[in-house]
Amino acid sequence: MAHAAAARWWKGNLHTHTLWSDGDDFPEMVADWYKSRGYHFLALSDHNQMQLGEKWVNKARLAEKEATVERYRARFGAAWVSERTVGDQESVRLKTLSEFSPLFDEPGRFLLIPATEITAQYKLWPVHVNASNIKAPLVVPTGNSVLEVMQACVDAVLRQRASTGQPMVPHINHPNFGWAVTGEDLAQLRGEKFFEIYNGHPEVHNLGDGTRLGTEAIWDVVLALRLSKTKLGPMYGLAVDDSHRYHSFAPQQSNPGRGWIMVRSAQLKAGDLIQAMERGDFYASTGVKLRDVKRERKRLTVTVDPDPGVTYTIQFIGTPKSFLAEGQPIIAKDGRPYPTTRRYGLEVGMILKQVQGMTASYELDGSELYVRAKVISSKSKEAALSLEEKESAWVQPLAPSP
Repeated sequence: MAHAAAARWWKGNLHTHTLWSDGDDFPEMVADWYKSRGYHFLALSDHNQMQLGEKWVNKARLAEKEATVERYRARFGAAWVSERTVGDQESVRLKTLSEFSPLFDEPGRFLLIPATEITAQYKLWPVHVNASNIKAPLVVPTGNSVLEVMQACVDAVLRQRASTGQPMVPHINHPNFGWAVTGEDLAQLRGEKFFEIYNGHPEVHNLGDGTRLGTEAIWDVVLALRLSKTKLGPMYGLAVDDSHRYHSFAPQQSNPGRGWIMVRSAQLKAGDLIQAMERGDFYASTGVKLRDVKRERKRLTVTVDPDPGVTYTIQFIGTPKSFLAEGQPIIAKDGRPYPTTRRYGLEVGMILKQVQGMTASYELDGSELYVRAKVISSKSKEAALSLEEKESAWVQPLAPSP
């Protein structure tokens, strides 16, 4: 773990879309949005592609037609924008990552990370896995189950990492999108350390639906099973935007600025950020800032960097080693089980300690599989998916070695 005196927090988003796939703005405009708002790193994770090769976009396809191009031209200059007319179709060329990254990359201030969203499926279930800091596009794999497809996606990223020697990392996207990925699937996934517990897209069911678990509850199921049953180690939770819409802002739009991660690293370099993430030296946030997180062998300490006039609740959440690991299926009206995460006892993801204030610690006594922390602010979240949403932060689980 990086020494706190030699490191700092870097803010970034690892799930973002542009006109290279189904986003509605040019990649330079998207990168500019994030950099101008204080982000330090960004992965443009378009579906099943990187920003490579020649691609033209029809102006008629743009969300605001010529107005989208006018804003692009005004920001980067007429000489930067490549346009053509073929017959009655007017098009604009999309710049490649190698062309536009020099406009934004700045040592110690901002970094664009090459990425893609591997967009696969099993039958009707979508299986999406992001790959950050990759060197080349990846083939979309297939399989005979959701778990097989997920595993094939993760394996493809890890093979490229091994063959190139470049640090890169996969992470599982929005498990409740299409209700596709279960906690039991994630508990069996090998070589994967990350999945999204908060995704800013309005169609991903972060909170579940009353019958099916929300993604934070799934996180506790996954942690409990991986630390007791499958012995695959903890998975860490990400917050991301999954942004697609940059012209109109509303709760029902997939807008930027909703979720991010704060990574503690000495340098703003992809390899350093990935190493820190793999150590669990980062937290996920929708607005709460942390001054410090101390992950000692048997103690987790969280210190908030407070906003004036705002109060904070720090929860320490965990699961005892004695929990019942089998769980019960959720049964549909026709008597068949839903293909979704099973129900477990209330001890899975229980609040072990709660403190009102700016700093708190939890000392593990040996009865817990893990402890993680959540900080909930009294401040309503800006750009929220709902009016009830409060700014929050999630600290990665501490799972002591036996």
